Amino acid sequence: MPKKVLIVDDEKLIVKGLKFSLEQDDMEVDVAYDGEEALAKAQENKYDIILLDIMLPKLSGLEVCQAIREFSDVPIIMLTAKGDVMDRIMGLDYGADHYMTKPFNILEVKAQIKAMMRRSTGSASEKKSRVIQSGDMKIDCESRRVYISDKEINLTAKEFDVLELLALNPGKVYSRDGLLHTVWGKDYPGDVRTVDVHIRRLREKIEESPSEPRYVHTKWGVGYYFQG
Repeated sequence: MPKKVLIVDDEKLIVKGLKFSLEQDDMEVDVAYDGEEALAKAQENKYDIILLDIMLPKLSGLEVCQAIREFSDVPIIMLTAKGDVMDRIMGLDYGADHYMTKPFNILEVKAQIKAMMRRSTGSASEKKSRVIQSGDMKIDCESRRVYISDKEINLTAKEFDVLELLALNPGKVYSRDGLLHTVWGKDYPGDVRTVDVHIRRLREKIEESPSEPRYVHTKWGVGYYFQG
């Protein structure tokens, strides 16, 4: 079945180029040119990935991203102007999984989309019926769902990737650079603040008291580790 992508940008030439290129790779592509249209399409359809520009008419990309996170954990790549570091950090804070800066190389965009889809879904041979149980937390690695006291916790794709990696290796301390390279990939253009933002968001969702975590701990000066 073809992978389904939503491209959201008010620059029609960018949308046209991305759409044509992704369709050459047998992907099914929908487009939206403003935030309201993007949110409506995300509510009506199931996408494998969303490319979302920050600067949009009607609703900003940040507002759209935040709204989508209320009902979906679809991987979201934010598109930002080059050098807008604060926008990128805010994008991650609002629930984005990755960002790319304009102008970008279409081959890099395609490579990143494919990499995120692989990590999000996994191949049939990679999928295993693994369930991690730690206290009140249950992590179903196949369905990519997390439950605490039988209540499902809605995590983004990258939040789940971070939690799964830590939980599969309890007690092992991962440096911020190590997490960045393992979860986001060695070619990811971001920095370790990406990891800090995701850890903070993850704790806000899974910890009863984020400042006194039960599951995801900090080894000061070293990194992060999981302890149930």
